[in-house]
Amino acid sequence: MTSPSIVWLRRDLRLEDQPAFAAAAAQGPVIPVYVLDDDAPRQWRMGGASRWWLHHSLERLDADLRLRGSRLILKRGKAHEALAAVRRETGARTVHCIRHYEPWWRNAERAVAKQFELQCHDGNFLAPPGSVLTGSGQPYKIYTPFWRALSERMPPARPVKAPATLPAPEFWPDSDRLEDWGLLPIKPDWAGGMRAEWVPGEAGARTRLREFADRASRYGQRRNLPSVEGTSKLSPHLHFGEISPATVWHAVADEGGSVGTFLGELGWRDYAQNVILQYPDYGSRNAREAYDRLEWRHAKRELAAWQQGRTGYPIVDAGMRELWATGWMHNRVRMIAASFLVKHLLIDWREGERWFWDTLVDADYGQNAVNWQWTAGTGVDSNMFVRIMAPLTQSQKFDAAAYIRQWVPELAHLSDEDIHDPKVPPKGYPAKIIGHAEARARALAAHSAMKTPEEALP
Repeated sequence: MTSPSIVWLRRDLRLEDQPAFAAAAAQGPVIPVYVLDDDAPRQWRMGGASRWWLHHSLERLDADLRLRGSRLILKRGKAHEALAAVRRETGARTVHCIRHYEPWWRNAERAVAKQFELQCHDGNFLAPPGSVLTGSGQPYKIYTPFWRALSERMPPARPVKAPATLPAPEFWPDSDRLEDWGLLPIKPDWAGGMRAEWVPGEAGARTRLREFADRASRYGQRRNLPSVEGTSKLSPHLHFGEISPATVWHAVADEGGSVGTFLGELGWRDYAQNVILQYPDYGSRNAREAYDRLEWRHAKRELAAWQQGRTGYPIVDAGMRELWATGWMHNRVRMIAASFLVKHLLIDWREGERWFWDTLVDADYGQNAVNWQWTAGTGVDSNMFVRIMAPLTQSQKFDAAAYIRQWVPELAHLSDEDIHDPKVPPKGYPAKIIGHAEARARALAAHSAMKTPEEALP
């Protein structure tokens, strides 16, 4: 019998438009393997919300594989060692995978390549990261010209259908039991809101896409309104690779209206991967070295108040509570909440990044780091630090009253006019942790103080 090939799975948990499965199946028997490798990422091991999602995604992928005469093999440990164990059991010497760009996965791919014939495929982005270059052959650092160049290469190739069957090996290697990995919260079980909101897995991703396609033409007008269903909510499905960006693109690109704004958000995913390809430590290091001199405040109580949605700013608190309950936060509110932490509280952006890493079901190293550095003004392409978002104004501008009522029930009785900025906080709701004018002045002073004498010159 032909020697089997391993399909090494990570953030590519699908069968449709999955080039690693297609290539392996063309060669003969296929052994799908997911390795829970917490050693390679070190401090970037998956957070609690991501692990909840992973459990259910793996469960559903295994069910889909069994319908095709296959199954999912689970291993835990260092990826190259776990895959070597499969080779000893089955004789497999070829590994197919979709290429990943987080620094730890690039290291893991090099380790696997020393022991196997490793065949990496592209398929998690619109174009392979690192392939969209300037006229001088350099990678882009700024999003707008990057997106312009990427757009010229669109549309992506049409997605490939899922295989009807997958050839099985002569015998299957040992597998861990998913239940033994302890990915689900038990004491306490804090995932009730996530169960109510999400259906992880490839079928859940397709359902989200169908629902979004009906309103994709209005994306530009509605995406900033937290009180309406204006965003796609495809981000966790895209992060775990339960659906390919090419599939999403072809499903909505011809919807007209403002769908181009949404396609640009797909392009932002590609941009973030290109950034971490150039700056592997982007998740922990300021891209602009001048900000290494900014004196962040170490304010544990205020950080905790932000995390718990107890800042006294209703739009911020609503977002942080939505995050805790569902593992997700509306995109406009993410910007408001992130800006509040960095500029109103003057707390290091990395504190917020780590909190999002643990609580977001779509926690993605590239996007999380790029978005936080954009907000903080520390990134290679970023908002200016001195542009300080006014959360109370943002709340009114984007009509967040119904959103606040949903997530901050202490304020539900207030009128649309008062709910954005209660004059007298009702019982059980905190007063503002700091006034906007005071926070703005403090942030600008800290920014000014970090400058060298040369930088301070007019």
